[in-house]
This record gives sequence, C-alpha cells and structure tokens, in this order.
Amino acid sequence: MNLDDPQERSASAGEYVLGTLDLAARTSFEQTLRDDRSLQAEVYAWQDRLLGLALKIAPVEPTAGLWAAIEQRMVGAQSVSAVASAGKPEAANDSLWQRLTRWPLGGGLAIAASLLLASLLLLRTAAPSNEPRYLAVLQSPADQSAGWVVEARAGGSLRLVPIAGTAPVPSGKVLQFWTKAEGAAGPTSLGLVNAGQVLELPTSRLPTLEARQLFELTLEPEGGSPNGRPTGPIVFVGR
Repeated sequence: MNLDDPQERSASAGEYVLGTLDLAARTSFEQTLRDDRSLQAEVYAWQDRLLGLALKIAPVEPTAGLWAAIEQRMVGAQSVSAVASAGKPEAANDSLWQRLTRWPLGGGLAIAASLLLASLLLLRTAAPSNEPRYLAVLQSPADQSAGWVVEARAGGSLRLVPIAGTAPVPSGKVLQFWTKAEGAAGPTSLGLVNAGQVLELPTSRLPTLEARQLFELTLEPEGGSPNGRPTGPIVFVGR
C-alpha cells in the first residue's frame, strides 16, 4: 500500500471504508489517517459514495446470531470481546460504523461492494490511456446478486473478475462467456470460464466494444455451446 501514489491512495481509502483491508494495512492506514487531512477527505468521499446507497433500501435489523456467525467464518479473526475492548472506531469511521450496524442486507451491500470493486479495478489499472474504458457489473437474474465485473479498454484488454466466491458449476456443465453489442443480430462467444478465476483476453477478440454492450455467462454442456449460440440458462448478465 503506497499512500504517496494518488490512485493507490484513493483505492486504499475505498477499501478502508468497505472494511476489506487486512489488519496490518488497516493499522498503517489509520496511523496516516489521524494527521492527513487530504486522506480524511478521501475517506469521507468514499463514505458519501457508498453509504448513500443504503438510504435507497429499508433498513433491516441483523438477527441476534449474525455477528457470531460472521466471526466464526473469519479465518484468524479476533473475538468480539477483543474487538470491543479495543474501543470505538476512529472518528472518521464513527458514522460509517453506526450505519453499518443497520446496513440493509442483501441487495444494498452487494451493490455497494460491486460498485466499490469496479471503482478499484479502474483505479488500479496500469498507465492511464486516452482510449475509452468500459465497466459492467454482471448480476444473477434470479436474485440480482453481483457476481462478476467486466473491465475493458478499447484497443487493450478485457478482464472478467469474480467479485466473491461463486457457486460450483454442476458436473458435466461449464460457464461460457458471451458479448452482444446493442442492436447486433446475436451474441459472440468469448470462451469458457473457470468459476472463481479471472479471465483476461485482448479486446480484438470482441466484434466491437461500445456503450450499452451486453455481457453474460451461461451454463452450457461440457465443451461449450454446440451451435455457437447460448443454449443454457443465463447465470450472470449486465451491460
């Protein structure tokens, strides 16, 4: 984590707000945060971007056993009592912590997480370019949960990145990646995808790359679609 780099600085502030920094990185970040006014402003900006999403959905009180269940799933996490004894969060995160205790579960958190990851992917991209960049969050048609992010740059490469752990693919089936420009006659296959793994390919493989372009993952027979068109159910889709 290099807080002297503007892009890394903003990305780290976003990860801090969402709570995805590991303990060492978070401790180092908070030491700098205490006296760095511009870094505090970055944190406030990320809070404004993400927490406003929570206002769009009715709050849901977590069940009594939720925090205990989360703690049990965290590898190497401190106990709840140890966290409590460490005192209240830093002032910069007080409002964040208060709102997170009533954060709408499900849709609100999934949207916030996917938007933050999408932003971080752009921030962490290598050298800046004048070529247009495109971003799509692929969601499940069944429950609207976000599962993958597509990030592409015209004349460069396309990356398909899993947001979180994905359900295993049924035996005898594979995930196939497709794209279709708005108004195109049909979709084009971009190949098979391993669940939970990043796929990167040159954008020259795409028939086109433009705004409102559709990307989707379908469940196909082993070896892929037999006729060059999606034959199985859509598991994730987005523009």
